[in-house]
Amino acid sequence: MNIVEVLDQKQRTRFLDVARIIYKNDPNYACPLDPEIEGIFDPKENSFFKHGEAIRWILKDEKGNLIGRIAAFINKNKAFSFDQPTGGCGFFECINDKKAAFLLFDKAKEWLTDRGMEAMDGPVNFGENDNHWGLLVDGFMPQAYGMPYHQKYYQVFFEDYGFKVFFEQYSYHLDRTKPFPERFWKIAEWIAKKPGFSFEHFSYEKAEKYIQDVITIYNEAWKFHDNFSTIDPEDIRKMVRDGKGVIDEEFIWFAYHNGEPIGFFVCMPDINQVLTKMNGKFNLWNKLKFLYHLKMKIINRARITIMGVVPKYQRFGIESAIFWHMDKAIKAKPQYTEVELSWVGDFNPKMVSIYESVGGVKMKTHYTYRLLFDPNKPFKRTPIIPLENRGNKAKKKNVKESAE
Repeated sequence: MNIVEVLDQKQRTRFLDVARIIYKNDPNYACPLDPEIEGIFDPKENSFFKHGEAIRWILKDEKGNLIGRIAAFINKNKAFSFDQPTGGCGFFECINDKKAAFLLFDKAKEWLTDRGMEAMDGPVNFGENDNHWGLLVDGFMPQAYGMPYHQKYYQVFFEDYGFKVFFEQYSYHLDRTKPFPERFWKIAEWIAKKPGFSFEHFSYEKAEKYIQDVITIYNEAWKFHDNFSTIDPEDIRKMVRDGKGVIDEEFIWFAYHNGEPIGFFVCMPDINQVLTKMNGKFNLWNKLKFLYHLKMKIINRARITIMGVVPKYQRFGIESAIFWHMDKAIKAKPQYTEVELSWVGDFNPKMVSIYESVGGVKMKTHYTYRLLFDPNKPFKRTPIIPLENRGNKAKKKNVKESAE
């Protein structure tokens, strides 16, 4: 076997082709668009190169046939915030050959070790964790856009190599043909109409305002997550630009209290239902095909990609009120019969509870693994986000603000 670093256009194409080979006859697989994957490894496209680096390899057998691939990366904003400096590996694909898989893992580990890393997470993305994050271990069915699909035998490869589960990721499904629980709607309607609270959906005309609102809410709501780092505004702007034509303005909602942003909710049409017909290629013909399928409204599933509420409002039922508004928007588009709520980590019991309270059914599980290069070091899973700490910290913040 021969492992080759991806350095030129031919090798970049072959890196992309590995996935097409591995999943050639799998009807559940939706190949991501080639430009999307290439953008992750392009310093001009991916802002994570401002504070990190990435590399990728392809693996060939003795006859020169493609049999695997892997990427490795370091996000320096987070790498040194753990007990052991931690990098990542991702975009792993491999034939059912443990020796080949271990060779790929070895290469990523070696590269990270040479750069001072002492642990490796995988499979993860060189970017935000809403896309290409985690290994599918349960629910081998069509995945929503951004959620990775894998071969069942990958789990054995990761665990036999020494990776341990760092956290679990759950995807819940909502059947939109069934009503939400009555108790949920009563709370939602009460909050939605309470004085001081207001709700509005995204619009491109005021895109920059909403981008700033996302940043404000995100930096406040996610700061209690382990190894939190602030979000880059340019990443949000790029997502908004790239999503034009696909983003439904009425599927993105914001909550305000006395005009201050306190929560947001992003739902996207599941374009994987179209991408399954394109095999990763986005040539002129496929662009026309994509637009045609959008116009014909064949997409009947949406995915909630992210939802956040600032801590001091998390016990007010804001999430319920946003769902209340969102439900009206979805009902106006009857082609949508299913919503995927993904993903929520096992370290976030608050969000798990919310997804279940609206009638969500757990359908898929992904694992994010961590490998400690020194097996004698103590392994720790991602800590649970304690609800009481959120409240206490929020109260302390309020006391401090009132004193000032």
